[in-house]
Amino acid sequence: MGRPFGIPVYVSWTWFIVAAVITWMFAPVFREHLPGFAPAASYAVAFAFAVLLYLSVLLHELAHSVVAKMYGLRVRRIVLYLLGGVSEIETEPKRPGREFLIAAAGPVLSLGLAGLGLAADLLLIEGPGVAQVLVLQLWFANLIVGVFNLLPGLPLDGGRMLRAGVWKLSGDMGTGTIVAAWVGRVLAVLLILSPFLLSMMSGQPLDQWQVVWSLLLGSFIWMGAGQSLRFAKVRARIPRINARELARRAVPVTPDVPLSEALRKAAESQAGAVVVTDYDGRPTAILNEAAVQATPEQRRPWLTAASLSRTLEPAMVLAADLTGEELIEAMRQAPSAEYLLVERGGEIFGVLATADVNRVFSGV
Repeated sequence: MGRPFGIPVYVSWTWFIVAAVITWMFAPVFREHLPGFAPAASYAVAFAFAVLLYLSVLLHELAHSVVAKMYGLRVRRIVLYLLGGVSEIETEPKRPGREFLIAAAGPVLSLGLAGLGLAADLLLIEGPGVAQVLVLQLWFANLIVGVFNLLPGLPLDGGRMLRAGVWKLSGDMGTGTIVAAWVGRVLAVLLILSPFLLSMMSGQPLDQWQVVWSLLLGSFIWMGAGQSLRFAKVRARIPRINARELARRAVPVTPDVPLSEALRKAAESQAGAVVVTDYDGRPTAILNEAAVQATPEQRRPWLTAASLSRTLEPAMVLAADLTGEELIEAMRQAPSAEYLLVERGGEIFGVLATADVNRVFSGV
């Protein structure tokens, strides 16, 4: 939909579902506040409210993204969808203070919009009318968005702020994530139960729409908290990633060597990978394991190793001593099935297969 501050903004098809629901739910509200309005006009105003509400959500997400970019973090995109919006920030902040400020930016902006709307409602807009009703509903909606996102449980912004606080105190981001995720799960359960508890306390019948929204939001928080717990487990395993330990021994072959002969040499040398070199011994490509497995055995003598290899790009050549987050980041910069590992002097150490790295995280 555009690139404010250089950040691509997308709207999911699920937004149209929630826009239709908001229009249907709020049309009677606008008819009540605007007597004499035709039904079609009230639906048009309700749809305008849905659009303006999601524009507020976009500004909320832009606040997160702009602060993240200020700290040098990459923001892939912003997506508006059924339950609001999400800023896809590709890298994590390195300090808890930055995490706190990035998380707080969204609710602060929403509460600021609520304050501006309230001021406009009280001081600038005179008499009942479409503008007054829209501003009233919008500032109240932004107040709810701001307060709701401050709840201290992941995946909400308040949960990220809580994670930053625990991270600061414990010195460990993983501990902060686990604490904030479990608080998020508690909040999810309380949110799902809230309509039933309120009905019992007030003696009023259950509001079916309240039950639906509470179940929807509670499920969203529960699933987001679960993803955060899995994220913590993944991060705990990242320090174990060691390029040397995961490397496969590689056998070099020239481009004209038949595939069957290259595989025979690899088996004879007990090597797990094949590197294609030029006639001066410089590596130029890596034999693609998936392509080999897809090639029938009877065809392998008639194909060269080079024909099933991926040409080495500079970013696919990694230092053999990379470990942990440095290794993961280097792989993220150039997604590939295999990487050539070299010593600092340029000598070939072996081949790192992405599948072998993924196995370290299997079961998370």
